[in-house]
Amino acid sequence: MEERLQKRLSACGVASRRQAEALIAQGRVLVNGRPAALGDRVGPEDVVLVDGVPLPPPAAPVYIMLYKPRGYVTTLRDEQGRRDVTQLLTGCPVRVYPVGRLDLNSEGLLLLTNDGAAANRLMHPSGRVEKVYLAWVTGYRPDAEAALRRPMELDGVRLQPARVVLRRAEGQQALLEIGICEGRNRQVRRMCEAAGLHVTRLKRIAEGALRLGALKPGQWRYLSGEETAYLQSLR
Repeated sequence: MEERLQKRLSACGVASRRQAEALIAQGRVLVNGRPAALGDRVGPEDVVLVDGVPLPPPAAPVYIMLYKPRGYVTTLRDEQGRRDVTQLLTGCPVRVYPVGRLDLNSEGLLLLTNDGAAANRLMHPSGRVEKVYLAWVTGYRPDAEAALRRPMELDGVRLQPARVVLRRAEGQQALLEIGICEGRNRQVRRMCEAAGLHVTRLKRIAEGALRLGALKPGQWRYLSGEETAYLQSLR
């Protein structure tokens, strides 16, 4: 059965799908001796080379949950040489890629996998998978929750309504639980800024049915069978 070339590269652990597209565009991928093009499909009999090296056999799917600490980036090639999250995966036998992003100063649940299809299902807005954050904020006022729930736009895109729950408040400091279904760049921080709040700490605690639980900063674990089944059930 034929499949998209970038999917084959991802399944073999060479690169994420987005990185695979870049490799193809750079002319570093050959299919049956010819430079590949974006949109190419390959079958089991096709010979694929990346930088002259044949693809390894597809790796078995691996699904990991990491508690990303603050101070780590989720991009795997950082021009500033900052620490990336894969440096925390001591003992992981295969190459995996972050699903979505958490910015340098944010922490909490981060999924990593070599299963590009599952990653796309989790990230795609059509799946409406809720991502839940705890946001410690200053500048709190009684109408802050309502302000965060109002229709907002980021980068010219209208956001879906957020779910906002006040966990606790003391003067102008508060802890909010915020649920969103998109994953735009620094979305929760920017939403809070638009509502007149300043985020001092941001922690992701859930994505859909997946919960961070008792993991500590820097710790990771494989997903359970039930969690993996949930991830694979997403459409």
